[in-house]
Amino acid sequence: MNKKYLELTKLIRSKQNDHEILKCLSNYHENDIADMLTVMTPKERKRIYTLLEPQKIAEIFAYLDEPQIYFSELSVKDAAKVVSLMDSDDAVDVLETLDDKKKYEIVENLDKAAIKDVKMLLSYDDDEIGSCMTTNYICIPKGLSVRQAMSELVRQAGTNDNISTIYVLDESLKFAGAIDLKDLIIARKHDVLDDIIVRSYPSVTDHEKIDDCMEKIMDYSEDSIPVLSQDGHMLGVITSEDIVEIVDNEMGEDYAKLAGLTAEEDLKETTAQSMKKRLPWLIILLFLGMIVSSVVGVFEHVVAVLPIVICFQSLVLDMAGNVGTQSLAVTIRVLMDETLTGKQKLFLLVKEMKIGLLNGGILGIMALALLGIYIHLFKGYTWIGAFGISGCVGISLLVAMVISSLVGTVIPMFFHKIKIDPAVASGPLITTVNDLVAVVTYYGLAFLLLIM
Repeated sequence: MNKKYLELTKLIRSKQNDHEILKCLSNYHENDIADMLTVMTPKERKRIYTLLEPQKIAEIFAYLDEPQIYFSELSVKDAAKVVSLMDSDDAVDVLETLDDKKKYEIVENLDKAAIKDVKMLLSYDDDEIGSCMTTNYICIPKGLSVRQAMSELVRQAGTNDNISTIYVLDESLKFAGAIDLKDLIIARKHDVLDDIIVRSYPSVTDHEKIDDCMEKIMDYSEDSIPVLSQDGHMLGVITSEDIVEIVDNEMGEDYAKLAGLTAEEDLKETTAQSMKKRLPWLIILLFLGMIVSSVVGVFEHVVAVLPIVICFQSLVLDMAGNVGTQSLAVTIRVLMDETLTGKQKLFLLVKEMKIGLLNGGILGIMALALLGIYIHLFKGYTWIGAFGISGCVGISLLVAMVISSLVGTVIPMFFHKIKIDPAVASGPLITTVNDLVAVVTYYGLAFLLLIM
């Protein structure tokens, strides 16, 4: 628990008058105050709501993970006022957490401008870039002088946070380019604005899929990028803050998928909800595990003749699984680039197999030496017998690691090719396939090298 958090909690629970508390609150960031709200009682929070201006409350609520709890403590009119003062994308995020009745009541009490923006953003599918844009930006008409542009910037800056880039619209209100704030500041007052407009400024269209344009957006490293309609009219912007949030959400989703979950979990979910997310893949893996177990049963005679081989089964299985997971992680990361060519995919496949071969060779030699000594000294085998068994383990490691590298690369590529998210299906499946490969390799080589 950080120092600011403790200070704020102590402050609001003190017996200071409202004026002193309000003065102290002005020294803290909105995110710190949002954290404090989560541990306060409803009565304490209501005191905060009466002290702060709606604009400040809107800025604080934008940082809350579960805003629906706190909106329920406001009257409909106060809640609508707060939503109206939030950035349009934050407002939509908040509204989507509310039940339909509360959402309808708040939307009906928004001012006309806010209703228009909110309804526009709610009209997009969740996977479209338009759903996460904000209408908080500064635009000016083409043909102004630098002095006129500065005046327009000052006029709009009071109600806009995103002022680092100024967008220029032509006579038909279509996007015509952008101006960096720094360029506008250092330009001479009577210069023509057209001279500092960047006409090749990047943009995206509102119905583009988020996954399709994220790489493009990140490549340009701009503070914000305009979102246009199909006919070129400017609808909003995607900010760097939006990009960070989207990437963070996608990383969380990918992590969940790799773990065999159908969605992310959080601490406040019920046991039933968590089970629902975990159970589907566990059922599939149960049947795949049965297949692996039945394959092990085929090699019962190997274990009967040479029981010691079972001691090193987990070593081969674990290393094969580790290598497959590494290749999977690299492949999924590379496949995020939609411009990847077939030649580049082939290069990745060959590279992963080379890495598997070299690492397998090194670890196989280490296993040969170390396990040979261990088996001789602690298991009582002759040097020839000990190194025969350790040699089988070493070769199994080499073969299993090469094949696991291949499997960890090919399976996600296959799923990507047939338009299935490789992160969803690859993780649990690769683990089971690699177990199967490792078992067959290890016991097969033990039979061929040590028994036949």
